[in-house]
Amino acid sequence: MTALRQRKGSKGKEPPVGAELPSQQSNCCTEPLGHQHPEWMLHGDWSWGAIIWTSVGWSVSVGLGLLCCIYVATLHENDLWFSNIKEVEREISFRTECGLYYSYYKQMLKAPTIQEGLSDLIHDNLTESKRTINLLQRMNIYQEVFLSVLYRALPVQSYLEPVYFYIYTVFSLQAVYVMALYLTAWLLSGSWLAGTLAGVWYILNRVDTTRVEFTISLRENWSLPFLALQVTTITCYLRPQLTSLQQKVVVWLMYVTTLCFCLTWQFNQFILLVQALVIYSLDCIDLLTTTQVTTLYLVQVSGLLSVWLLQFCNSMILGSLVLSFIVAALFIRHCQSGLKSGSLLVRLGKLLLHSTMVLLLTFTINYLAKNALQLRSDEHIFKFIKSKFGLGPTRDFDASLYLCEEAFGLLPLDTFDRLAGTLLLYPYILTLLLLSGMLAVAALQNLSRSKGRPADEAQLEAFRPDVAYNLLHTLFYGLLAFSTMRMKYIWTGHMCAVAAYGVCRTELWTQLLTTVHCHSKILLRLVRYAVPLAMMGCLYYKFWPKLMEELSELREFYDPDTVELMTWISTKTPKTAVFAGSMQLLAGIKLCTGRVLTNHPHYEDKDLRERTRQVYQVYARRSPEDVHDILRSAGADYVVLENSICYERRHRRGCRLRDLLDLANGHIMDGPGDNDPDLVAASHPRFCEAIKTDPAAYAALFTRTFENKTFHVYRVKKKRKKSSKTPPESGVTQ
Repeated sequence: MTALRQRKGSKGKEPPVGAELPSQQSNCCTEPLGHQHPEWMLHGDWSWGAIIWTSVGWSVSVGLGLLCCIYVATLHENDLWFSNIKEVEREISFRTECGLYYSYYKQMLKAPTIQEGLSDLIHDNLTESKRTINLLQRMNIYQEVFLSVLYRALPVQSYLEPVYFYIYTVFSLQAVYVMALYLTAWLLSGSWLAGTLAGVWYILNRVDTTRVEFTISLRENWSLPFLALQVTTITCYLRPQLTSLQQKVVVWLMYVTTLCFCLTWQFNQFILLVQALVIYSLDCIDLLTTTQVTTLYLVQVSGLLSVWLLQFCNSMILGSLVLSFIVAALFIRHCQSGLKSGSLLVRLGKLLLHSTMVLLLTFTINYLAKNALQLRSDEHIFKFIKSKFGLGPTRDFDASLYLCEEAFGLLPLDTFDRLAGTLLLYPYILTLLLLSGMLAVAALQNLSRSKGRPADEAQLEAFRPDVAYNLLHTLFYGLLAFSTMRMKYIWTGHMCAVAAYGVCRTELWTQLLTTVHCHSKILLRLVRYAVPLAMMGCLYYKFWPKLMEELSELREFYDPDTVELMTWISTKTPKTAVFAGSMQLLAGIKLCTGRVLTNHPHYEDKDLRERTRQVYQVYARRSPEDVHDILRSAGADYVVLENSICYERRHRRGCRLRDLLDLANGHIMDGPGDNDPDLVAASHPRFCEAIKTDPAAYAALFTRTFENKTFHVYRVKKKRKKSSKTPPESGVTQ
């Protein structure tokens, strides 16, 4: 729909779990000050050297964060010429569901008072026709509410437009994201050079680490920086030698970051489920204490329940799989007091039985909770998962809608070519292999040595729990990214931190140098400095000219057909008019014109999904009477037909929207190719094509009121007049 054109003229006491061996601790003491951990202040090291070098490290993290923020903001401006285009063009640039989310920020700013704005969101009757819904319950839009209140309160209105306040906030979160990855790499390796390398990699791999510059309002752009901060706080929590007070502070930080993450993304429960599985795995191999496991679980539960309260008791959270899993894991763990005792084979047998019981209880609790709550809001996600792995129906409309989108397919292989080109992939794989082997040995030793020892004393000092957590984090989310491309943005950012840790960590270089019989303190220190610096020098030489060239490319937003449509709707239709059409377009109509919608892109509601499927019958082979009845039952006054959907060529046969509708209706698909034997030929032509010829059957029910090369708008008549003839409406816009 939206196009870009080239702009003219452009070019302790007991050592805690995972504590280091005495030999390792002595090595740390001999490290240069530049390789101290960022929490040096917690251990009372107030020497001037430590202060200076740590201050330099923090300054570099802030600098890299600001660099990333300015970089994506400049790309956004250069691609759209955002500062020079009209307001309607700016709003159209918020694509698909991004426009819907931004519309609520705009709505809150237009409200006479904050209280009235909140009331309109809680009792909204504009987003879905004939329905009053609580938007704060259904959608994750607290960030828009918070920003609108902040914009009203701060003295910035005279020199900063609302749209810039919004987009600059999102771009600033990218700075937070980079700083979180920087700190994670620093905590793991003890060197802020690792943090620098992680930040540089994140920026250079922008294509695979973020898409914020063209999907600003997307929920993941708000939530992933908080997820990265949460991983940083977990890494800090699992580090040794924290006092009781320091642990409490870190736990509260974990809770706050978890809350912010969950509050800003509707898919939070699935991300936390993967994280809960990571915690469960570490618990099984005795790398975490009972206190640590329970604390991490309770932080997750507290975050989810806080969001449940803020979202007016949203039943989708109570029925989430992650809550059921945590309850099951804690209950079974409490009941099986002798789980962490016995020989290796006995322990493995117990773990297998334990895991089976946890899974069975998880699905039982989840099944009972969903039935008690009559929850069906997230069933489309499980349909998608079943269909993706061939476990469910392939003709289901909702599942197919996801499966046919590239973002929900498997991770493309060219991703690895790009990651290898920035020198990220190779150290990441090497680090992954080394750490995985070390973790496997550590797990076997822990399970073997646990006989006759209390569970919390079963520890392996040679493998730190913070490293183990980050290793399993990148493995589990890597598998998620492989299965669903859209999830790669969770994996690739953390991938930068893990690879940077591998390049700069002492133990890994010690092991490698010992293997080749070249180990010495001088050589070790030289390698730790020289390798990351050489890599950054190589990256600078290779990519700095490309970055400058990219930043010099100037384009301009260009979508005259959509601008014309929005202008016509704003000036020629009643403010209370209800519009039907595709989810993506209607989100833009809501933002640009404020008109009422029949459906929209926020798909986490069963009734809305059913209405969307019905409205989409305008692209199926249905009779005009059927389509008219469907649109009237949804309260539609106008329907917008898009040529890009009616004559779609972007997807392959079987994945075009009209094909999905034909399959769901049991009709044979268009074009050459095989069809299932149970499909039949439709008795009516395709509605979006036939209506343009204006035969009597269509003219009696629909009146064309606007058209251009891309869109055709028809008014849905309220009554059928069989006896009298109604002259066609004049003044059709060309």
